[in-house]
Amino acid sequence: MKKNVFIVGMDSFNLEKLKMLPEAAECDFHAALDISEIRKVPDYDMGALIATAERRIKDTPGGIHAVVSYFDFPATDLVPILARTFGVPGPSPESIFKCQHKYWSRLEQQQVIPDNIPEFCAFDPFDDNPLASIEVKPPFWIKPFRSFKSFLAFRIKTREQFNEHIPEIRENINFIHEPFLYLLKRYNMPPEIAYMRESCLVEKPLSGHQCTLEGYVFNGDVVIYGIVDSIKDQHFSSFSRYEYPSFLPDKVQNQMSRVCKQVIRHIGLDQSVFNVEFFYEPSSNEVYLLEINPRISQSHADLFEKVHGISHHRVMLQIALGRRPDPLEWYGKFKYAAKFMHRTFEPGKVVKAPSREDIKSVSIEIPGTIINPHVREGDQLSELQMQDSYSYELADIFIGADERDGLVEKYHRVLEKITFSIEKDD
Repeated sequence: MKKNVFIVGMDSFNLEKLKMLPEAAECDFHAALDISEIRKVPDYDMGALIATAERRIKDTPGGIHAVVSYFDFPATDLVPILARTFGVPGPSPESIFKCQHKYWSRLEQQQVIPDNIPEFCAFDPFDDNPLASIEVKPPFWIKPFRSFKSFLAFRIKTREQFNEHIPEIRENINFIHEPFLYLLKRYNMPPEIAYMRESCLVEKPLSGHQCTLEGYVFNGDVVIYGIVDSIKDQHFSSFSRYEYPSFLPDKVQNQMSRVCKQVIRHIGLDQSVFNVEFFYEPSSNEVYLLEINPRISQSHADLFEKVHGISHHRVMLQIALGRRPDPLEWYGKFKYAAKFMHRTFEPGKVVKAPSREDIKSVSIEIPGTIINPHVREGDQLSELQMQDSYSYELADIFIGADERDGLVEKYHRVLEKITFSIEKDD
């Protein structure tokens, strides 16, 4: 009998990655929740989502052997809950929430790596004068305790900027914050965290070279198996691409790995994959931890596949099945790989997007290229969900090359062959 693996947020792109794994022959993949139930939704009824996932698992012949997810809220938050309910391998809910709750996570980090995190504090955006309660001096970032894709994250330099963004935060923060609080309270997290009046984090900006460490914890053993560079647009704080493998010196990579392992052990994360975002500041030769995500980054999956010959979905699946992951070999078709986030920075209406034929033609002409559009003709960019605060993502473009410089060269060739036309708002 095959093992039933349940996915929180099943989608076709990642399902195909899972089906290509050696373990796929022994597994049947099922949707605990479909992607349509957690994306482009009007709200998150966490009780109903949990009940739906539990019912589907119970109704599946043969029971459950593993539960996984590669998506952020609410998928990653539900994995430990379902794992505990059905007695399959998985991390504890508390360790996951410690990672996901930005302020709680900073408090935990402060106990073991105080020199590797920025100055921070919490505040309530619904205060009459929230700026008066903030101890950190600008410039600083403000962001909700729970978010993803930099949703409602703003860089603040002046009082006027702060006051400009607070109404938007007040209007939209409860889209994720309230359902997240529901989980904290339902699963008995510490009252000083679950019942905090504050809901937003302030922290000093970090600078330097940004990258992400991909790793896992198996029976308390923390392993880092890849480091991906995060490269931002020159004039904005939005990412332009992820590039693998990292070009950072081994000494810096090892320094990040040591800091990362300290925090992961302290938080108590186990039987879990993770990715941790860092900055390296060359002027001070210091590394700084930005945030911890207790899941694989599905944005990096195709990069690992191009370079290693297999995506790191395999690491996720092996951990979920209670097995120590096999080391990643270097059997890929390319030496380097990147995911480009093709963006625009002004709102408007999409009047033209590439057709399936256009995309297919590019993939034939430039082998290894994958184009995933996020918009269709007629879409209003201002109505797209979960965009960062400064841009609109039009498409993801995955590219492989045998030279690092070849990645950007191929990307420009792709842009010459596909068209997104935006009619800008007045």
